[in-house]
Amino acid sequence: MRFEAICGSIIDQECDALVVNLFQDAKIPGGATEVVDKALDGVIARTIAEESFLGRLGETLVLHTFGKIPTSRVIVVGLGEKKDLDASTVMRAAGAAARECVKLRARTVASILHGAGSGGLSAAESARRVTLGTILGCYEFNRLKTEDVKPNPIEVFRIVEVSSEKLDDIRIGISRGEIVGEAICYARDLVNEPSNIVTPSYLAEAARQIAEELGLECNILDRRGIENAGMGLLSAVARGAARDPYFIELRYLPTDQVSENRPRREKLKKLALIGKGITFDSGGYSLKSHSAMSCMKDDMSGAAAVLAVMRAIGKLRPRKIVFGIIPATENVIGNQAIHPGDVFKSLSAKTVEVTNTDAEGRLILADAVAYAVKQGVDEIIDCATLTGACVTALGDEISGVFSNNQELANRLIAAGELCGEKLWQLPLYKGYKKRLKSDIADLKNSAGHAGGAIIGALFIESFVGETPWAHIDLSSASIDKDTEIARKGATGVPTGTLIEYIMGS
Repeated sequence: MRFEAICGSIIDQECDALVVNLFQDAKIPGGATEVVDKALDGVIARTIAEESFLGRLGETLVLHTFGKIPTSRVIVVGLGEKKDLDASTVMRAAGAAARECVKLRARTVASILHGAGSGGLSAAESARRVTLGTILGCYEFNRLKTEDVKPNPIEVFRIVEVSSEKLDDIRIGISRGEIVGEAICYARDLVNEPSNIVTPSYLAEAARQIAEELGLECNILDRRGIENAGMGLLSAVARGAARDPYFIELRYLPTDQVSENRPRREKLKKLALIGKGITFDSGGYSLKSHSAMSCMKDDMSGAAAVLAVMRAIGKLRPRKIVFGIIPATENVIGNQAIHPGDVFKSLSAKTVEVTNTDAEGRLILADAVAYAVKQGVDEIIDCATLTGACVTALGDEISGVFSNNQELANRLIAAGELCGEKLWQLPLYKGYKKRLKSDIADLKNSAGHAGGAIIGALFIESFVGETPWAHIDLSSASIDKDTEIARKGATGVPTGTLIEYIMGS
């Protein structure tokens, strides 16, 4: 799909589908929608009067033009209530309209800028969200299907603006939206693939390809390298798996920071992104139920997001140093698998009693966090499908965020709002930390179901030290029904949040 920005009148566009919008409970259409309505002899206004279309967010109305304007069909999409308009609602409206265009098999689409003008968003911001919403709304994972495959028919998506002075800003917005949208779709693809394809070695090879394509540094440790490095917790989780584990590190450096011969290197912020890379989680000897295990290919959603973000960062080239770190393994039962009650030493030298082998994500993240601390980073953000407790608390449309730094948490939540990824801060309640005390080691990795999301976060925090850190518990990594901007399955969260955070912080 190619995105374009042109100057012209919306009613002069030769295309298969034309997209306009309407606020909820509007009595008459306004702006560009009014122009289209007059060209169609008031059909939109009559539909509003008959209450056949209310303009609810994501609601669509398809009208035939009968040759009155060059396009054959007009799609009116609801923006919801005007007071609720923001970047997220613009994305959802654009996604809903894009879905309708796909249903109509439209190859060329022209659209107004949702949210600009009376909505109050700038032209660049509106273009960015329309582009992103359109890409995400059209997403579908059908690579493995051989029957009834209907690829996205949209070849050209044209944003139409009457003022030529705004075109440069619109094109900037489109470019940014395309990069973020591609990254989120990349993450979705990785998570939607089955675990017999996306293995730890698959993630390692994906990292190598990203590094080669975009000029990033790539360092990968195999099973022996992990053991020799002293990553005892990652090594322990991987013991039951026949497939080798990998510790994957990508590093992005701004171009002028790569040369060691540069006489005075600028002091840049160093940020570590850590993604849980459990490519399949059986629970180990603390075996999951069949219903819980059937969707465990998505337990590498954090890793997928980190790889996707590093791809985007390699294109956006921020003035920051970014580490993308992924501890990758399966958690399965084998003849060397760990048992409940076993004790292992972490990279930080803390000892951990494994009381629940199904609380493995926090183990591999602990070694990854300790590694990031050793690199002297300024901030650490980890993302992981860590606990069912967070899903119970927040459902599958919101992810939980914990942090030892309130400013960091606030900025992450704000970044999520910019791309339709909802985050809700949960308490890092220190009173529960005593539950992690072990009788025979420094820590134990689990303390029962009560407060499970908090306990998991507190365990990871034990390895952070004083470094500003945030943990995103990905309760919204997968959904079981379609939304305007995501199909059933992987959502790609928190790819957009992390890109927005890095580019804005």
